[in-house]
Amino acid sequence: MLDSFDALSLARFQFAFTVAFHIIFPAFTIGLASFLAVLEALYLKTRKPVYQQLFQFWVKIFAVAFGMGVVSGIVMSYQFGTNWSVFSDQAGPVIGPLMGYEVLTAFFLEAGFLGVMLFGMNRVGERLHFFATLMVAIGTAISAFWILSVNSWMQTPQGYGINEVGQFVAEDWFKVVFNPSFPYRLVHMLLAAYLTTAFVVGAVGAWHLLKDKTSAAARKMFSMAMWMALLVAPLQVVVGDLHGLNTQEYQPAKVAAMEGHFETQTQAPLYLFGLPNMDEARVDYGVAIPGLGSLILKHDVNAEVTGLDAFPRDEWPNVPIVFWAFRIMVGIGMLMVLAGLWSGLQRLRGRLYEGRTLQRFVLLMGPLGFVAVVAGWVVTEVGRQPWVIYGLLRTADAASPIAKEGVAGSLIAFIVVYFLVFGAGTFYILRKMAGNADAIQVTKSSTKKPGLAAERLVGEED
Repeated sequence: MLDSFDALSLARFQFAFTVAFHIIFPAFTIGLASFLAVLEALYLKTRKPVYQQLFQFWVKIFAVAFGMGVVSGIVMSYQFGTNWSVFSDQAGPVIGPLMGYEVLTAFFLEAGFLGVMLFGMNRVGERLHFFATLMVAIGTAISAFWILSVNSWMQTPQGYGINEVGQFVAEDWFKVVFNPSFPYRLVHMLLAAYLTTAFVVGAVGAWHLLKDKTSAAARKMFSMAMWMALLVAPLQVVVGDLHGLNTQEYQPAKVAAMEGHFETQTQAPLYLFGLPNMDEARVDYGVAIPGLGSLILKHDVNAEVTGLDAFPRDEWPNVPIVFWAFRIMVGIGMLMVLAGLWSGLQRLRGRLYEGRTLQRFVLLMGPLGFVAVVAGWVVTEVGRQPWVIYGLLRTADAASPIAKEGVAGSLIAFIVVYFLVFGAGTFYILRKMAGNADAIQVTKSSTKKPGLAAERLVGEED
């Protein structure tokens, strides 16, 4: 089967495969780290045992997901040297320092405090332990900052020059880091991570509520998750719209592919569904609302919207993939908004924990946040093709001069190992999620002063 692909196609598929696996873990741990920090803050403020029970319930899940995210990220980065050495050589003076800053700031911060967060509950004071948890949460956000800065610079490069050997070099680091698409992409991704985690937490809470609606831990999980859905999902719609307008300005070909606009036109329609036909440059069997595309993209129903006909044919992205990935992402986002509004109505009625239909709906929504994140990255990455650095370096020119047999062999190895290792890790996480948080015993020493806790530990050792 792999004989029909060339080395470039296999290298692209390998990177897409590893990215799709990797991104689901940071998307989960970014949100979960913040959730753990909130839980511990609420416990310190209220002293309600349910918050510490939930912290201990989710911290083990966080540890496994964090570990899998680190491992998958390291493997992914090696491909820059194996499959994309030309890109590494030409863009290294810009990309390398940014990746290094991520390690020096975020990874060191996370690694430094992760041990205290995971194992220090009974060994350090409450405030120090909360500080460690907060630093891990901040570290995950800083990591997202640098990684998204790298990706955004590849999407909307600025602040660079080209040296005598053809390498991209930074001339203004502020412009490199804070490139035009970076603020929108950062906020959009962070909100996506929080929503993804919220619906996982909500699904776990719904699962336990369906078995026992009196469970205090399940009620608290479900309630906190639905507050996040109610408040953040509509905000994500607004941020997504702003991000789309920014993309329309700097990457109009990507937006044309997202919307299925093959022709530049006024009163451009919004295609709800359809089958983009790149050979004939049209959308077959399209279900469209006339003028709504212009209204959304230009805020004027009579405005002209740039189509793919404004670009050379060899600079078109794969329209069907971008078109449908975008609709999957937006469709799931709308379902999240629906879940948030539905939960708000049930809360007003005093039936948040009684509505089993809502709980089943949220349970089904549990994994869809990951689907939306992957779909969003498909739009981002496939939509910028054929460029690896938009408008400057083509993907075909960035690949290593490597035989396809080598790429195919490593791809098969990745597929087998990833499904075995990460499949086992995911199975373990699901098993932990099925556990009973109400049965977790709150550690008494965590309510005492550090000195008393230390004395108790010494006494036990004696």
